[in-house]
Order: sequence, then C-alpha cells, then structure tokens
Amino acid sequence: MKVSRGARLLILGAILVIADQVIKFLVKTNMSLGEQIPVIGNWFRLCFVENEGMAFGMKFGGSVGKFLLSLFRIVLFGALCWWIRSLDKGRKAPTGVLVGLTLITAGALGNIIDCLFYGLIWDYAPFMFGRVVDMFYFPLIHNAAGEVIFFSPVFNFADSCVTVGAFYLLLFHWRFFLKEEAVADK
Repeated sequence: MKVSRGARLLILGAILVIADQVIKFLVKTNMSLGEQIPVIGNWFRLCFVENEGMAFGMKFGGSVGKFLLSLFRIVLFGALCWWIRSLDKGRKAPTGVLVGLTLITAGALGNIIDCLFYGLIWDYAPFMFGRVVDMFYFPLIHNAAGEVIFFSPVFNFADSCVTVGAFYLLLFHWRFFLKEEAVADK
C-alpha cells in the first residue's frame, strides 16, 4: 500500500504537534512557573515560562490585541494548510518545500493550541486567551558580570519547528519561491 505525499505530510505534522504538546504538558505539570533545570551546565536549561503575547514575549495591545493575535494565527494556519494542499495537489512543489511548510504549519498549530485551550484547561483564561508554554533556554554568551548578552529568549518545540522550517526553505528552496513569483507575475 502506497501512502500519498499528502498523507505523509499530514503524519509528519501530527507527529510534530503531538511532540510539542507532550513536551509542554510535561513541563506544565512537572515544573513550577519560573523554575529552571540545568541540562548542560549553564549552556542549556529547561526554564518554564508562559508567554502571553508574540515571539520573545512581546505583547500586542491588551485583551483586544491578544484576541486579534489569536485570530490572526488561526487565519495564517488556515492559509498555510490551503497553500500546502494546493502545492501538493497540483504537484507544483518539490517534497522539500512541502516539508518546510509543514514544519512551519505544525509549529504554528502547536502554539495556537496553547492560545486557544490552555486557559480553559488550566482554568486561568477564556477561549483564545491562553498563554504559550516555553521551556528551552540557551543563554549562549555572558558578559563579565554574568549577564546574558546573546540569545536570551526562552522558546518551545513549536517555535523550533517554525524556525527550522523557515531556515530550511531559505537555505535550500529559495529558487522555488523565485520561480513561483515569476509565474505569478506573468
């Protein structure tokens, strides 16, 4: 039995979202907010934080901003799903492009789940107002006073999927997007 490319992409996306949610659940249920666990000395730590806003903890206009951000994430997720499906259906894209887009889409869904449901599950906020669980902390470079001067954000597996997918597409598949742009201009 041959599994279609679309089915393989769906399975990949599901595995990534499940892995993200399992990691977040384990952190949320086994660590206290703000707790840090050294994994590799001071270079890599698990650090449980909850992000109310966008990347790197940036906030966006209070409750209205949070609602609009959650809505934007949902719309963007839907657009990415549609784009992947149309590229796969029309056989217009190499598998690598679809894998990169699937990584980005799965990462987006992982964080959407947090925003939509975590407030309800852990009883602290209504639907669409949950906080994203972050845990990976790599304080790479410190100054003489011991303060982190390079890469202080705490992030999660979903963020990693988005970042890896985006860099993968930029490094290895940028020509595809140039071709798509040229076709669109005709």
